[in-house]
Amino acid sequence: MDIHTIDHLEFYVEDAEKAATELSDLFGFTVCGQGGPDSGLAGRRSVLLRQNAVTLLVTSALDAGHPAADFVREHGAGVAVVGFAVDDAAAAYAEAVRRGAEPVTGPVTHTRDGESATFATVRGFGDVAHRFTSRTGTGGTFAPGAIEETTGPGAAPGLLHAVDHLAVCLPAGTLDPTIRWYQEVFDFEQTFEERIIVGSQAMKSKVVQSGSRGVTFTIIEPDTSRAPGQIDTFIRDNAGAGVQHVAFLTEDIAAGVRDCTDRGLRFLVTPDEYYAALPDRLGDVGMPVATLQELNVLADRDYGGVMLQIFTESRHERRTLFYELIERHGARTFGSNNIKALYEAVERQQAAERESLDLD
Repeated sequence: MDIHTIDHLEFYVEDAEKAATELSDLFGFTVCGQGGPDSGLAGRRSVLLRQNAVTLLVTSALDAGHPAADFVREHGAGVAVVGFAVDDAAAAYAEAVRRGAEPVTGPVTHTRDGESATFATVRGFGDVAHRFTSRTGTGGTFAPGAIEETTGPGAAPGLLHAVDHLAVCLPAGTLDPTIRWYQEVFDFEQTFEERIIVGSQAMKSKVVQSGSRGVTFTIIEPDTSRAPGQIDTFIRDNAGAGVQHVAFLTEDIAAGVRDCTDRGLRFLVTPDEYYAALPDRLGDVGMPVATLQELNVLADRDYGGVMLQIFTESRHERRTLFYELIERHGARTFGSNNIKALYEAVERQQAAERESLDLD
């Protein structure tokens, strides 16, 4: 099965316009269109956001019968659909179902003015679905006639260039069957695996990618041989499997962090000790250690090169979903050596929030 890239991510939220405004304000996305009952989208309101090759659709239910209502009630706001760009959505859907995928919505085609877009959806992990997406025409319209676009053709500018990967948390014991399912249904390949120990807790992680390498999932389950930890907490608070974070690829992480910080986004803070040890651990990573420390950017090196990354604080009402900015210089993995620093930073954020609640 030839899956090219992540075509779009659809978030189910309580208020689409409010959530779209927040994503625009904090990350610099451009609102490019919207749709609802007046454009044939029954029971929902959707706002289309773009930035370079990143396309987000933010959807809220207008009646209790729309799936967004159930999703938000069960999990809170979050990534509900991962759109896969394919050559023929109907054919990909039929093949996935033949291989064992659970159908959600059969092929639907939207057309107008010589443009068409076909969507067909199967169940993914937990309550997150995968939507095969194909288009004809030259305008790149997201869903002609269903989403009324307010900007002209061409990518919206910004410092975020693509979705680098999604991190997915699963309940214990489901990692291996999930990996096999992606291999058998979507022809994904497992490209990486590791067991990460952080203090008394541990997690198992495997990475699957489409053959094109345009879609990457880092899939994680808690290691039950160790003490419960943050993956267990995510599963509990999210009421099951889900997207833990979305990683946006940038070509200038320093500019991205400064821009998002100026917009009001808060990033996790990394202890000074991390940067003191960095030169001996990695050598030159292409950015002065003082700048990395100033911005709380993490660095790592693998067999392919260097990566720079940083994680946001979670603004989610359940403290589940958060985001990552990542800049790659040949590196192909995901900053395994930074996991300990990330988890310690999350622990500090949660401890500070608990202390604040106690003081109140």
